[in-house]
Amino acid sequence: MTILTQHTQGTFCWPELASTDTNAAKKFYGGLFGWTASDVPMGPDAGSYTLFKKGANDCAAMYTLSPDMLKQGVPPNWGAYIAVNSADEIAKKAKELGATVMMEPFDVMGTLGRMAVLQDPTGAVFSVWQAGDHIGAAVLDEPGAMCWTELMTGDPDKARTFYTSLIGWSTEDMRGEFGNYTIFQRPGGAKAGGMMKTPDDMAGVPPHWMTYFAVSDIQQNTEQVKKLGGNVVVPPTEIPNIGSFAVYTDPQGAAFAVLQPK
Repeated sequence: MTILTQHTQGTFCWPELASTDTNAAKKFYGGLFGWTASDVPMGPDAGSYTLFKKGANDCAAMYTLSPDMLKQGVPPNWGAYIAVNSADEIAKKAKELGATVMMEPFDVMGTLGRMAVLQDPTGAVFSVWQAGDHIGAAVLDEPGAMCWTELMTGDPDKARTFYTSLIGWSTEDMRGEFGNYTIFQRPGGAKAGGMMKTPDDMAGVPPHWMTYFAVSDIQQNTEQVKKLGGNVVVPPTEIPNIGSFAVYTDPQGAAFAVLQPK
């Protein structure tokens, strides 16, 4: 296992679960991925922030959806963070490119880092993370850790223009049995994430970034999801030359995906 000590700009660096029942979520993800959980107090009346760990290493996090978020209709969800050199510069540039700044840049727990929450011009929400004492995930691309992040949007052309201008990604298009698929690449050619157009039969699904976790046995993983009270949205499905993926929701309704690479 490779332990990471930094993330370059444009890397998806932190998956974060917003849940309505954090105790139940700890049991579900602990049973599914073998994660342990460590709660960090956020201050008076602010509750706790949960760090999920793979072994001794931070791999994801969780917080409780606030009453205000629930009133606004925010569902349980996995949020995606992109590593950036300056949260302030990215937030300013995002506004110029037509994005909505949902949370202006702010410092997190003193010196841990600085972040902002943005909504791209097509409607997908994501966060940016300027690392301080905390880089984000210390482990990626290992079973039980985040391995891919994928945008589903109704307007891929608009999203392409936005993210390449904002983050500095380049793109490569692939044609497969599921239609056109875009790979976002960091400078130097490393893959950052993917994008696909919302299928016609999912026209009501809002634009979103989907978090994928690596698994070593997708069939066994799928059975475990069922035993733990989750739902299988897309059963294990093979992607030629890539591997097999599946999409689930946890017992509170947050959607996520898994990938068993070839």
